[in-house]
Amino acid sequence: MMVNNEMTAENLRSAFGGESQAYQRYRVWSQVAEEDGFPNVALLFEAIAFAEEVHASNHFEAHDNIEGDFLVASGAGFGIGSTSENLEGAIAGENFEVEQMYPSYYLVAKDQDEKDALKSFHYALEAEKTHSKLYSEARDSVENDADYDLEYVSVCTVCGHTVKDDTPDKCPICGASKDDFEEFRD
Repeated sequence: MMVNNEMTAENLRSAFGGESQAYQRYRVWSQVAEEDGFPNVALLFEAIAFAEEVHASNHFEAHDNIEGDFLVASGAGFGIGSTSENLEGAIAGENFEVEQMYPSYYLVAKDQDEKDALKSFHYALEAEKTHSKLYSEARDSVENDADYDLEYVSVCTVCGHTVKDDTPDKCPICGASKDDFEEFRD
């Protein structure tokens, strides 16, 4: 893996920073959901936090030939609200990544023929679409004073694809096998 273009390298660093912060934010919001009496929403936050960690790792590895200290610009939501408010924050963050951040990063990497960055951005973009959907479903449940209905969540350790109450035989994003999924259960 090698990054040859500074713009792609900056985008990888920014994505790494954003995903790392999402990981931490979702861990905190998981604790809030647990305290608010929504253990399944807490489980969802924990599972998606792991998926964000997968994305951060992929971005870091795609950037492996560049060493040193860098100022990393990345968007990050702050604040601890109710579980419903935290889910709104998660949805907004995921939608920003799906609608703006990753499509633009992908196009730059494609134009610069950065294959490892392309793969990393593609994996994250596709997984974030599912995250937004799952968070939206969870928010709808919470707004109706009910916990999110789920038994377990599976996350692909290769690309971060996240699935509710199922573990596919083959990941639809990266093609990883069922053995490459980590299950999160209460």
